[in-house]
Amino acid sequence: INLEYHMLGPLTTLGTDSKGDVMSISVTWERKDGVLIGTLDGRIDGSNANEFQSALESGIEAGDSTLILDFGKVTFISSAGLRVGLVIARKFNEPGKKFAVCTLPEPIREVVAVSGFDQLISVYESQAQAVKALESE
Repeated sequence: INLEYHMLGPLTTLGTDSKGDVMSISVTWERKDGVLIGTLDGRIDGSNANEFQSALESGIEAGDSTLILDFGKVTFISSAGLRVGLVIARKFNEPGKKFAVCTLPEPIREVVAVSGFDQLISVYESQAQAVKALESE
């Protein structure tokens, strides 16, 4: 597994599927007015979920109080990926901290809804909508 991490740059975790094809998820970090935004790209499943979780945890600094994960370029998420989302959301489930996801493609939105995950965390249509909503809380 190849794991590369750069703040304000790409993070890539690689695994292989049953056919041996490389599967990956990348995270690009950005800060906007005190909001940490992780833009995800790729697929999240059992082959890369642990590395994905470690990468997210490494990108979050102790002083970060607001996190948005942008799923706009995520093509697949398994239950292992949802578990990572829940673990990260719990880290922001305390006074003064906020967490949300945004820009879910329809297949990802359906998985999130069927799993009930959308009842546990805030889901927004766009990154701008998420930033605005969390800033006003």
